[in-house]
Amino acid sequence: MKIDILIGVGIGVFAFLAVLGYNVFPVGLLLVTAFLVWKFVISRQILKTGNGVAISTTGVEFEDIGGQSVAKKELQEALDFLIYSDRMKALGIRPLKGILLSGPTGTGKTLLAKAAARYTNSAFLSVSGSEFVEMYAGVGAERVRGLFRRAREMVRKEKKTSAIIFIDEMDILGAKRGSNVSHHEYDQTLNQLLIEMDGLKADQGAHILVMAATNRPEALDPAILRPGRFDRQVKVDLPDKEGRLAILKIHTKNKPLAENVRLEEIAHETFGFSGAHLESVTNEAAILALREEANEISEHHLHEAVEKVMLGEKLDRKPTKEELRRIAIHESGHAMLAETVRPNSVSQVSIRSRGNALGYVRHYPKDDLYLYTQAMLEEQIMVALAGALAEEQILGTRSTGAAGDYEQALNLVETMLLAGMSPLGVTDVSRLNAEQREPVTKEILAELEERTMKIIKENRQSLLGITQILEVEETLSGEMLRSHLKTVA
Repeated sequence: MKIDILIGVGIGVFAFLAVLGYNVFPVGLLLVTAFLVWKFVISRQILKTGNGVAISTTGVEFEDIGGQSVAKKELQEALDFLIYSDRMKALGIRPLKGILLSGPTGTGKTLLAKAAARYTNSAFLSVSGSEFVEMYAGVGAERVRGLFRRAREMVRKEKKTSAIIFIDEMDILGAKRGSNVSHHEYDQTLNQLLIEMDGLKADQGAHILVMAATNRPEALDPAILRPGRFDRQVKVDLPDKEGRLAILKIHTKNKPLAENVRLEEIAHETFGFSGAHLESVTNEAAILALREEANEISEHHLHEAVEKVMLGEKLDRKPTKEELRRIAIHESGHAMLAETVRPNSVSQVSIRSRGNALGYVRHYPKDDLYLYTQAMLEEQIMVALAGALAEEQILGTRSTGAAGDYEQALNLVETMLLAGMSPLGVTDVSRLNAEQREPVTKEILAELEERTMKIIKENRQSLLGITQILEVEETLSGEMLRSHLKTVA
C-alpha cells in the first residue's frame, strides 16, 4: 500500500516538474530501471527463501479424520506405492506422480494430505495455487522449480525417502491453457509443473509425490489429468449419516457432553453438512454452553448450534403484529403441507428472525437420499409454494417473503427439466431458449399450485389452529406440531 502511495506521489511530482519546463525524462528512466531491478531482486529472494510455502510437521493421522472411509481407503492404497517401493519395483510398477483430491469445500482434503505425509513418513510442503501466479514473466515457473528443489533439500536434511507437495486451489494453477488469454504467465507456470511431474531431468533424487485439491475439477487442463501426472483422482464427498456421526464423535472428544446427548440424532438432522460445518456445530454448541455458564454441553445446545450454522444468528428484529401474523401463516403453510405430503418430516417451525429469514421450517430427513423421483421433486415444490398460497388463502394477498421460496421452486423445476421429467421429455435443455422453457415452467408450477391450494383449503382450520399456537409459542418442535395438528384436525 505504501509503495502504491509513493508511486502515485512520484508520478504527480514528475508531472508537475514537466509542466514547469524541467527535463525529467533521464531521472524518470533511471528511477523506473532501479524499481524494476529492485523488484527482480525481491522476487529472486522470495524464491530463494521459499516465502509463501508452508512447511508443516503434521501430527494428523487417518484415524483423526472421520466420514471419509472410501476416500481414505483409496488414498492409503495409492500411498502404499511410496511405502513399499521395493516390492513395486519388483513387479515393474511405475511410482505414482500425483494424486488429485476433488470435492466440495470443507470435506477434509487438506487434512487427508497431512495424514498422507504422516502415513508415508514423508517431508511435507503445502502451498496455495494462487501463490504461483505473478504479473512478472517467469516468476511463477521459477517458483515451481524452487518448490521441487526445496522438497528435495528437505528430504536430504530430514533423512526421508520421499516428499509430498500439497497444492491447494489447484484450479488456479492448473486451469485450462488458453483460458487466460490476456496473461500467458499462467500457461508458462502450468507448463513448468507438467515438466517437473514428468521427471524429464536425469537426476531426480528422492521421489516426490504431488497432491492437489480442488472443488472445480472440470476447470483443470486435460494434460494435467492424464496418467503419468495425476495418476489417481480421489473423490472427497460430503459425509453420509455414519460419517457425520464419526466426525461429531471426533470433534466432541475434548468437550464435556451431558449424558442425555444423542449424537446419532444430530448426525441424522445434519444431512448435507460437511466436516467443517460439523466442527462448527460442536464449537458453537460449546460457546452456547459457555454463555449459559453450563458445565456440560446438552442436546439443546447442539440443536441450537445446528440452526445457527444452517440459518445464522438470532436477530432482534421486531415485526409488527400484522407482519407477525403473516409470518406465522406463511410458516404454518409450509409446515402443514410438509406434514401432509411427507409425514414426520418437520423438525422445527419458528417465526423468530434468524439470518436472512423472518421465520423458517427445518425439515428432518428420514434417510440420506441421493436420488429423487418426480413425485419427490413435486412434493418439495409444493412445500415451497405453500407459504405464499397460505397467505393468499387466509389474508387474500401474497408478500415479498416468498421470494426465496419461488427461487427454490424454480431450481427444482430446472432439475425436473434436466432429468427429463417435464412435458418436453428427454431433451438437451441447454439448447432451449427462454421462450421455449417458460411455458413448460409455468405449466408445471400452475399444476402444482392448484394441488397445493386444494390441500390448504381442505385443511384451513388446521392451518389457522397452528397459526394461533405459533403466534403465542413462536417456536414449535416437530413432535409438538404433529400433536397440535391431530388436536385441531
